[in-house]
Amino acid sequence: MVIEFHLDGRSGVAPYMQLIHQVRQALRLGLLREGDQLPTVKDVASGLAINPNTVLKAYRELEYEGLVAARPGIGTFVTGTLGGASLAAHGPLRRDLQEWLTKARRAGLDDESIEALFLSTFRSATEEDIA
Repeated sequence: MVIEFHLDGRSGVAPYMQLIHQVRQALRLGLLREGDQLPTVKDVASGLAINPNTVLKAYRELEYEGLVAARPGIGTFVTGTLGGASLAAHGPLRRDLQEWLTKARRAGLDDESIEALFLSTFRSATEEDIA
């Protein structure tokens, strides 16, 4: 599986961190597995119109975390996984979330409103778990 990166200039998150988050998310969802090759630094940089050093910084951080390894002249490959079960294995939860998203859209919420509602609910639930 080849990951296709994208950047959100409005997010306030540094581009290299967005790339890191996308790789981690792909690992959690089972879209990337050990042995898969990440796109080349050159391809990512040209596709997103960003400095190659930004991509290198993201790939180095992922390598430091033990999730990827660079093979000089060959590319960067996934070498690790994130702990726990893959989110892809949680079919019933995914279906429940899809139903919730459908209800939210029927209620007239746009994507940004849905994301804001989810994040605020997630944060308050997390704070309740801590308390």
